[in-house]
Amino acid sequence: MTDTLEATTPGPDRNPHKPQLQLPPHACDAHVHIFGPHKKFPYAEGRTFTPEDVPLEDLERLHRFLGFERSVLVQSACHGSDHRAVLDALDRGEGRYRGVALIGPETTARDIERWHQAGMRGARIHFAAHLGAPPTRSEIARIVDLIGPFGWHLAVHVTGPSILAFAERLDEIPLRIVFDHMGRFDISPSRVQPEREALKQLLTGNDDVWVKLSGADRIAVHPPKLDDAVALARELFTTRPDRCVWGTDFPHPNTHGFMPNDGDLVDTLRGIAPSQEDLDLLLVRNPEACFDFAPSA
Repeated sequence: MTDTLEATTPGPDRNPHKPQLQLPPHACDAHVHIFGPHKKFPYAEGRTFTPEDVPLEDLERLHRFLGFERSVLVQSACHGSDHRAVLDALDRGEGRYRGVALIGPETTARDIERWHQAGMRGARIHFAAHLGAPPTRSEIARIVDLIGPFGWHLAVHVTGPSILAFAERLDEIPLRIVFDHMGRFDISPSRVQPEREALKQLLTGNDDVWVKLSGADRIAVHPPKLDDAVALARELFTTRPDRCVWGTDFPHPNTHGFMPNDGDLVDTLRGIAPSQEDLDLLLVRNPEACFDFAPSA
């Protein structure tokens, strides 16, 4: 591995604004990634993008600044099946972190047992063209068989209308389902949005369906203005407040044309969970239930 790599996706805004909002104790950033450092934790040979190194130390620095004490570390496709970076972070976090794995054909039941002991609590699947072919039914069934005995959730990264097709498979998956980034569909007011209604129906019709109110910058029609995405997040939260969590998506991989400021993202919470009780539910109690954090005092 060379000392330097040419990044194909930009790094985060490294000068975040100090949020006006003060977060509650034990607040959880429910969707983040760490990248490298590539000399210690090499990126996968067949990766579809190459990020700047954004190691755990960068995430910890940001979280101290913003006020988060917990987070959920989602294995990135750029690291492929090599989970050493996340496992190292889980070990160093001493219970402050939970992990979400990428399970491949080489993953064994013994791997899952070992990862569970380390702090993994979920597995992620992609229905996003930029991250490769979606999993087949048999591949999903194998993942369910591996992680089901450990009570893990299945993180589902859908884009566009793929949530509509996935909704038809829901009865085949006897696990807690967590949809990433509010379903990541086109929220342009000029189009009919069947994905919006489908997600709300899934939330109200099934206690095992959750949603991450993350990725506002990804789905806003005219960023940096985020009002429309924040309105969707508020709508989902009021639809099922006990089944929503929130995350920054730091360091914002594959964001093209607009890089959000994480301090500004934290302040969008005032429009999503305006009361202290709402904020505590979204950032503390719900993540404890969804990701198996130790209950706060």
